[in-house]
Amino acid sequence: MSRIVYVTRTDHFSAAHRLHSSALSDEENRQIFGKCNHQNGHGHNYKVEVTVKGAVHPTTGMVMNLVDLKEIMRESIMEPMDHKNLDLDVAYFASVASTAENICLFIWDQVVNRLPGGVTLYEVRLYETEKNVAFYRGDIA
Repeated sequence: MSRIVYVTRTDHFSAAHRLHSSALSDEENRQIFGKCNHQNGHGHNYKVEVTVKGAVHPTTGMVMNLVDLKEIMRESIMEPMDHKNLDLDVAYFASVASTAENICLFIWDQVVNRLPGGVTLYEVRLYETEKNVAFYRGDIA
């Protein structure tokens, strides 16, 4: 029987966005999202943590090579989102509000199928600010 270990890699990216839902009126958007609904948007320096889990390989001593996880995160997170306007530059957010919750879901969907066999995505944790954090573990309601 193998024991399961969790490994987390952290990175940072900067991006702009506007909290706005096309399903709401302009007034409803202003009431719900306040200053974050500003027409020209605003930016954040996001911190993202990707946690994977798996058995420790008996030869390498690793769940997965962190160099490989770094590359997956670069392709899945940094390239599409770093120094971008999420609403304008990332097709996913053209129809989905770019909240921290939805950014977590986007990152999850980008990373989950790129992991090597035997490694499972456990959690995506996104720090929009030091005080605002969202995370997703693959749960479905």
